[in-house]
Amino acid sequence: MKRLLALLLAALLAFGLAACGQKQNEPADVLVYGSGDYTAINPALYEHGEINLLLFAGLTAHDAGNRVIPDVAEKWEFDERTNTYTFHLRRDVYFHDGVQLTAKDVQFTLEAIMDPANASENASNYEDITAISAPDDFTLQIQLSAPNVAMLDYLTMGILPAHLLEGKDLATDAFNQNPVGAGPYRLESWDAGQSITLKRNEQYHRGAPKIETIIFKIVEDSRARALQLQSGELSLAQVTPEDAALFRDSEDYALYDMQTADYRGILYNFNSQFFGKHPELPAILSYAVDRQAIVDAVLRGSGQVAYSPLQKGPYNNPDMEKFAYDPQKAMQLLEQAGWSRGEDGFYQKDGEKLAFVIHNGQGDQVRIDMSNLCAQQLREIGADVRVQVDAQVDWAGQEAYLIGWGSPFDPDDHTYKVFGTDKGANYSGYSDAQVDELLRQARETDDGVERLRLYAAFQDALAENPPYTFLAYVDAIYVASPNLKGISQDTVLGHHGVGIFWNVAEWELG
Repeated sequence: MKRLLALLLAALLAFGLAACGQKQNEPADVLVYGSGDYTAINPALYEHGEINLLLFAGLTAHDAGNRVIPDVAEKWEFDERTNTYTFHLRRDVYFHDGVQLTAKDVQFTLEAIMDPANASENASNYEDITAISAPDDFTLQIQLSAPNVAMLDYLTMGILPAHLLEGKDLATDAFNQNPVGAGPYRLESWDAGQSITLKRNEQYHRGAPKIETIIFKIVEDSRARALQLQSGELSLAQVTPEDAALFRDSEDYALYDMQTADYRGILYNFNSQFFGKHPELPAILSYAVDRQAIVDAVLRGSGQVAYSPLQKGPYNNPDMEKFAYDPQKAMQLLEQAGWSRGEDGFYQKDGEKLAFVIHNGQGDQVRIDMSNLCAQQLREIGADVRVQVDAQVDWAGQEAYLIGWGSPFDPDDHTYKVFGTDKGANYSGYSDAQVDELLRQARETDDGVERLRLYAAFQDALAENPPYTFLAYVDAIYVASPNLKGISQDTVLGHHGVGIFWNVAEWELG
């Protein structure tokens, strides 16, 4: 019955594409983007992806090649003797409420991120900072305990207005539902759970955007996004590989199939009783997953087999252990580790069955489909694996999760804070002394050859004691109205396909 309904819906979509053509319900200068939901927006506390790029400005920014370029800081110097950056700020940058942005705001933002009381998931990015000072309104100095070549990447983070947040509780303040930044767009209205409306910032220091209004319409279900693209309710959205097939042959829509550094994997929670007791399992189970089948069946070819968090860039280690699909080897290793088949066909050890649940958040059908295929493959080798879809993510209470990470920027990003012991985005409770030391050394040297060696060694160490079963890199597939011009197809996007809005000020609706 489910398959019949899916076929009927696919046919309906295909008919709609042919029959409805380019139907636009919104005014000519309004772009409606199909977005996930937000409950709070504050770049000092959370990674918010696309909406941060529109609302906030950083000291630095990234260009089409993901290289660091000036933004609020028009230039900077680095003193190698004292490990100190000196940034010189533009004098024409204003927050959306009209207050001029100064070095004090940057200092406030960095100190807020670094304050343990705020529990920022990004704090580990800035832990090398030992002192911050603002000699005058347009000069900022940041001293580091050691060189950190990734720091300029991390200073793309959005700057907060100190005059609105000093003395406030960042986690609970109403600012998080009424954010004020200095980005190309300002908040106009927020209808919780429905939409977030942004208006063009006419005073934007890099030139006012061409599109007047961008609406982030909350459409969490991937199939619903496809339907609303077809009906004209959305003018831009990311779609699944399955739904992309419905748009590829239509002249009424533009389809962008974009490369990313965004990978998926099974996260194993070592704080859970099961994986805390059996830390040998992630490596063994990784041999039981057919990654190419996932790329072919779930991603419809729009992706690549994953084996490392750094393989989409110059720091990839092509010689590392890739856990090539070998179910016989997985079963052999299980038996060598003391697991034996029970009467029900599943492995057990000391009276405990090899059984766990892979959790997923709602709305991401690609992750759910990946989880189901992985569970099927793992059951075939004797692991009783089930899949569960949750309304809320409970990092502490789950055994495994279909995780997604990846960054197209400096290799320190999404490695140090994800795999380092007790770092802000290490949701698996993973800890490996060798991994910690290699990541520390790699972020503190600016010797390119040495960094290549250290990150290659890090990937080898991660493979020896893996926290994840890496599955696939996922291409970001966007469908847009044909009158939307200016999207750059050459940029490698980040986690969740974030980054498409990097040049939004240049977009226009023809």
